[in-house]
Amino acid sequence: MTETSQRPPRACSSRSLPARWRRVRAAAAVALLCATLGGCLTGEEFQKGYILPPGALEQIPIGASQDQVLIVMGTPSTVATLNGEVFYYISQRSERPVAFMNQKVVDQRVIAIYFDKNRQVQRLANYGLKDGKIFDFISRTTATSGQELSYLAPLFKLLSFN
Repeated sequence: MTETSQRPPRACSSRSLPARWRRVRAAAAVALLCATLGGCLTGEEFQKGYILPPGALEQIPIGASQDQVLIVMGTPSTVATLNGEVFYYISQRSERPVAFMNQKVVDQRVIAIYFDKNRQVQRLANYGLKDGKIFDFISRTTATSGQELSYLAPLFKLLSFN
């Protein structure tokens, strides 16, 4: 008869158990740290002021009444009287790539709707900043000096408080 020797099952050594738990705890701590910091790295986008509905400017033809403009666009941010009445809709978009950092202004817009003396739309303008100058994105022109520019310049300075 041949005898095969069977080894008794090894008892866990007292050194290997704590080492395993240390590795598990370290991995759990790293996973928790990554999950916590992952929430800080999500970029945030902020919209302040008027939010232009898609296709709203296309719904306002030249010659439309002031009431039609109010129905489509809503109440203006501010109103001025420059050789007739002007509705201004002011907005600013900024973003913050990491939580707890300062916001960076990405876009500023002033939509101006000019009315004649009969309260009919005379022209539309979508002003923004391009190369540091006030630029109309509809007519693709830069605003020149005069009453219009003297009213728009303080609006953009007021918006760019960052």
